[in-house]
Amino acid sequence: MKTAYSLYGNILTLFYLLQSEDSLHTGDGSVNINGERAVKKETGSWKSCLFVLGTLFCERLAYYGIATNLVTYLTTKLHQGLVSAAKNVTTFQGTCYLTPLIGSFFADAYLGRYWTIAVLYGIYLIGICILFLSETIPAQSAVFFLGLYLIALGTGGIKPCIVPFGADQFDDTDHKEKESKGSFFNWIYFAANIGALLSATVLVWTEENVGWGLGYGISALFIGIGIIIFFLGTPIYRFQRPTGSSLTRICQVISAALFKWKLEVPQDNCLLFEIGVTNSSIEGSSRLEHTDGLRFLDKAAVISDAEKERPEATSPWRLCTVTRVEELKILIRLFPIWASGIIVCTVYAQMSSLFVEQGKMMDTTIASFKIPAASLIAIDMIAVIIWVPIYEKGIVPIASKITNDVKGFTELQRMGFGLFLSIICMSSAALVETKRLQIAKEYGLVDENVSVPLSILWQIPQYFVLGIAGVFYFVGQHEFFYEQAPDTMRSFCSALGLLTISMGNYLSSLILTIVYYITTEDGNCGWITDNLNKGHLDYFFWLLAGLSFLNMFVYIVYARQYKPKKACHTSLP
Repeated sequence: MKTAYSLYGNILTLFYLLQSEDSLHTGDGSVNINGERAVKKETGSWKSCLFVLGTLFCERLAYYGIATNLVTYLTTKLHQGLVSAAKNVTTFQGTCYLTPLIGSFFADAYLGRYWTIAVLYGIYLIGICILFLSETIPAQSAVFFLGLYLIALGTGGIKPCIVPFGADQFDDTDHKEKESKGSFFNWIYFAANIGALLSATVLVWTEENVGWGLGYGISALFIGIGIIIFFLGTPIYRFQRPTGSSLTRICQVISAALFKWKLEVPQDNCLLFEIGVTNSSIEGSSRLEHTDGLRFLDKAAVISDAEKERPEATSPWRLCTVTRVEELKILIRLFPIWASGIIVCTVYAQMSSLFVEQGKMMDTTIASFKIPAASLIAIDMIAVIIWVPIYEKGIVPIASKITNDVKGFTELQRMGFGLFLSIICMSSAALVETKRLQIAKEYGLVDENVSVPLSILWQIPQYFVLGIAGVFYFVGQHEFFYEQAPDTMRSFCSALGLLTISMGNYLSSLILTIVYYITTEDGNCGWITDNLNKGHLDYFFWLLAGLSFLNMFVYIVYARQYKPKKACHTSLP
């Protein structure tokens, strides 16, 4: 009887899916700005995503106008030492990717993604205006850091919302729109890097050659433009309603499982507590099927004798649905994949800190034109701009014929190749630094804090390879966390993905501090000094290459064991 009931439920789910594809309204529970069910032809898809792409372009242009050249500002304007400036840069960037947890909490639980973006964009604008004012008033340092960390709150809070909000514009129950969503993750990364490219070239040059105040003023202007673009798309956006705190639901599952730790989990999974056949107990969420493993958590869904007698008195802190239990299982299974991103992001942290310092100690003159060392980050963005269309239009069609997957490669495969390229990047940086130190010795420049006659263009391979690594790893990561996350935790899981960038930056600061402490014992000058000609930055880069190799090995082990989520789409009234 139970088997027949389960079969009926699957047929009913398929009926709703087929019905929703051809219906007037979306089938994923999305609504318009008035709270009414979204009409397919009037809302969503690429027409609304263009506004999302436009606002992200402006935000990235403004952000990189500050972050790319921050180490130069700290050393030249605030007169900080190299190690202190590098740690301040990575701490700021780490904070930018820690605050997404705040944005994701309010987006999922209370405000929804749209209003969270709107509120935090306002904080972002205030912060960047304070940065601009810090150039014209006394107490520059204190005011500067106030504005800097308001920006960290604004940009960080927006990050876990803007990409999922763009993905929300595509209906998962519509086959064509779901295919388009896969392309969306590539093109939003493309748009972000176009903005970053303009910032790393034109804006960085303006800051160093015309004035920091003008550069920060331009960044503030683009944040204002981004806000306008975002609001212009409001009439045609699709919205997912907030579903309550995911952290509360996680705590409820843990509490219920601990409370019932003595109970046995029935062999028949159908005896575990669930509401409905196709619906989840959480509005707007798909029901998740039971999976094996982490059996202890299943105790939270075991119905006790007392709960059978008085079902109306059941507390969610004592009894949880299978779907809620599976949400926590998904997060636990995601953890090893999530952790792999920390070392990748530690590598990325070098691009705006030690790569810049390395470039400043090389010949930055090309045909009588002096290139700001921070502008070489543009190579990373050019690599993305070149590679996204190649991947989307060239590699995916070929790979899809081989793998029988419309995406060409799975998200996990993409991420794995990105990990491999991060090793190549750090190896390239180490080899360039070894060559630079060798030339410094040959020219007798070891004791002089001056650049060596080695063209900064030798840094191009490390930036270019890192750009391609980002196309594979970060695009794959965004899509992986969006697709594998429970419907009610998409902003939260997006924030977790971004948290790896925070952890990577903090880890970079920690490794830098440990290396500096160990290598300067007994009066040694250390690997990283204010005069890089006397240090061994190449050893530091080789250390990161070794950690990246170990990280890739561990990732492969866990990626091969990963079990994807199983969801039944919610039926709609």
